[in-house]
Amino acid sequence: MTEMAHHKAGAEHGETIHLPAPTHWPIILAFGCTLLAAGLVTTPGIGIFGGVLIVTGCVGWFRQVLPHEAHEDVPVRADKVVIETSRRSVERLQFGPDQRVHLPVETYPIRSGIKGGIAGGFAMILPAILYGLITQHSIWYPVNLLGGAGVANWSHVTTAEIASFHWSWLMIAIVIHGITCLLVGLLYGAMLPILPRHPVLLGGLLAPLLWTGLLHSSMGVINPALDAHISWGWFVVSQVTFGVAAGLVVARDNRIRTSGRLPFFARIGLEAPGLMESNPHAGPPAAERPGPGHQEKH
Repeated sequence: MTEMAHHKAGAEHGETIHLPAPTHWPIILAFGCTLLAAGLVTTPGIGIFGGVLIVTGCVGWFRQVLPHEAHEDVPVRADKVVIETSRRSVERLQFGPDQRVHLPVETYPIRSGIKGGIAGGFAMILPAILYGLITQHSIWYPVNLLGGAGVANWSHVTTAEIASFHWSWLMIAIVIHGITCLLVGLLYGAMLPILPRHPVLLGGLLAPLLWTGLLHSSMGVINPALDAHISWGWFVVSQVTFGVAAGLVVARDNRIRTSGRLPFFARIGLEAPGLMESNPHAGPPAAERPGPGHQEKH
């Protein structure tokens, strides 16, 4: 206790401070453990050398801490720290488009995605009807592929039954088609501002090919009966038609500025120094404020 109090008093007067002495034995011990583990998959000689380093590191480390820990006195230099400022008011941060990194400064409104989804949904009906007329001579074949897949015993249905008209399958197809087109249209509205160049080209080709590949790889597991009746070539044509139509409609709409460029506290409306406009009556008295010609030194 006397030695500790002495060194503490010395540190307060800026003389020395008592610290554990530096040692290189721990890294030697760690390197030995690494070589020992490497010897298990290489040669025994490397493991034996690692064991020697482990024993050497343990002995050297223990001799520095037993029976008494090795210490050294480090000189202490006391520096006087003074925190002061010549500013009389808080500087306001200015946020501009050049400060955005990840999120787009402008995006399309929700109505653009809805209009794009509706336009793409109507546009892809044409290649679907052509597919049904060319392959099965029926416009109901693609409709029933979409709406009849969820009907019980669909796996035992014949091609003639798929090509015929069914009210229940038509209603199911309309619901699935409408919901899917609206959701994908909203996705287009959020995705197109992020694409660097030629958003309609990338959104009309890249995105349809990506989700077609995803469906093609998973449909055999999700619904093997439906996968056996889908013509994936025509499916790609209909998806590209949807993507181009939806992309054109979304891209022609006016963009709106996003609030993502602002800090979180500014977006939720909390008043924080440097983010919000200050109270005009706050700050030093008018007599102490610098004049118009005053320039601060930074």
